Amino acid sequence: MPVKIEPSWKEVLREEFNQEYFETLIEFVKHEYAEGICYPPGNKIFAAFDRTPFEQVKVVIIGQDPYHGAGQANGLCFSVADGVNHPPSLINIFKEISNDLNKPYPKSGNLERWADQGVLLLNTVLTVQESKAGSHQKKGWEKFTDAVIRKISDERKNVVFLLWGGFAKGKAKLIDHKRHFILETGHPSPLSANRGYWFGNQHFSRTNRYLQEHGMEPVQW
Repeated sequence: MPVKIEPSWKEVLREEFNQEYFETLIEFVKHEYAEGICYPPGNKIFAAFDRTPFEQVKVVIIGQDPYHGAGQANGLCFSVADGVNHPPSLINIFKEISNDLNKPYPKSGNLERWADQGVLLLNTVLTVQESKAGSHQKKGWEKFTDAVIRKISDERKNVVFLLWGGFAKGKAKLIDHKRHFILETGHPSPLSANRGYWFGNQHFSRTNRYLQEHGMEPVQW
């Protein structure tokens, strides 16, 4: 099945695109977008891949669902379009960056600037129906994004995987711990962060230190 996605990913994921489950998934997504309001916009569904080619991936952040409010989701996990109010989890991410790296809190919640530096902002489910969190779970996206994580694990080296919260931590089994650097902590949502499971994790400085130790440019968070 032809999929509009960045060329390096199209080659790496060719086998997935030809599988029956993926064809069924795409038919489901097409129907959902035709019959109702879904996010992100259709041309942003594969935005995480389009902004971060396979050979440029040096950090992977794993989210769950796209935001399901109007105008929020832009195809990158935790990210919102320019001018959109920052959701609670993103606020806590930016607060941790400010504390960890002594950087000012940013005006824009658009994380395309991270993606362009090699940070793959991967939701495990790439679409959602408006105002219905989790509405596109268990339709095939998880199988697809698990394959993405395995491909990175098997074919790249020295990638930093940031696993925030129980759901993301569950993906650790897909990653070769000897080839890559895995950092785990609580989810940045207020429910977790306010219980002491997020702030002070220093994932951003630790990521940059690892990248520099392996001859890569640090991320300008």
